[in-house]
Amino acid sequence: MAGLDFEKPIIELEKKIQELKTFHSEKKIDLSSEIKSLEEKLEITKKDIYTALTPWQRVQIARHPQRPYTLDYISLIATDFVELHGDRLFSEDLALIGGFARIEGQKVMVLGHQKGRDIKENISRNFGCAHPEGYRKALRLMRLAEKFDLPVVILIDTPGAYPGIGAEERGQAQAIATNLMEMTCIRVPIVATVIGEGGSGGALGIGVADKVCVLENSYYSVISPEGCAAILWKSSLKAPEAAEVLKLNANELLRLGIIDEVIPEPLGGAHRDPQRTARILRETVLKHLKELRDMSKEDLLAARYKKFRNIGVFTE
Repeated sequence: MAGLDFEKPIIELEKKIQELKTFHSEKKIDLSSEIKSLEEKLEITKKDIYTALTPWQRVQIARHPQRPYTLDYISLIATDFVELHGDRLFSEDLALIGGFARIEGQKVMVLGHQKGRDIKENISRNFGCAHPEGYRKALRLMRLAEKFDLPVVILIDTPGAYPGIGAEERGQAQAIATNLMEMTCIRVPIVATVIGEGGSGGALGIGVADKVCVLENSYYSVISPEGCAAILWKSSLKAPEAAEVLKLNANELLRLGIIDEVIPEPLGGAHRDPQRTARILRETVLKHLKELRDMSKEDLLAARYKKFRNIGVFTE
């Protein structure tokens, strides 16, 4: 498994344990006590490192190449997924996917950003950076869910909306702004979860939800740490400092009232145990859907509007 810089002590211990296990198996020499000792040291090292992560280290985990993406979670928490394509205006956008599915028998419309696992797929999916047609497709699917009275489950994972010339010519800003406005009026429950990166308007373009959750090692921010550092300090090398002042990690977001819940991850991140993370995610989504289903349409929309109007409100 690929590791991050701050994970080197963990990776070295895991490598030593594997070498001892191989030697034990091949040479038939009893090394069980040595292996047990190293495994105990490994657990202590993991706890020491992962319980004291800095905001920048959490950003790095959120970007881990082996972290589960939207389609991974859909396959783990849902059944009968039928992907729907196109915005009916311009084209298909593979960076933002969606369709009908069932979560433990509950019919839903699920959608989210999708990154690629290799260069070829990342290019086709534009590294999870959606074009305006992606956001228009998302709105089309949400309106379809409203038509059939299906709740909407959203998985957010993007560095940001694509800022290229073509995207701007086709109305990127307008597409996102339209989604912000229209999502306040979608008359079915909406539950959104940031599963990796939650970058800027690209995340918020499908993030106006009744309940907004963030996985423990994900981030949700008005700008990436590198972008913030480039503006404030004229150097992307200041990204760790930017991550600190942006208050973009899950616990800070919860404290500030930006999100509704922090979803815990296995020690070390979701990529270390995707199945367990998916189980926790499924339970959280179903819990919120049940709560929202008991609300009238009028109360649902009023609470959603109030939720976002209250963000940033302060008294002197």
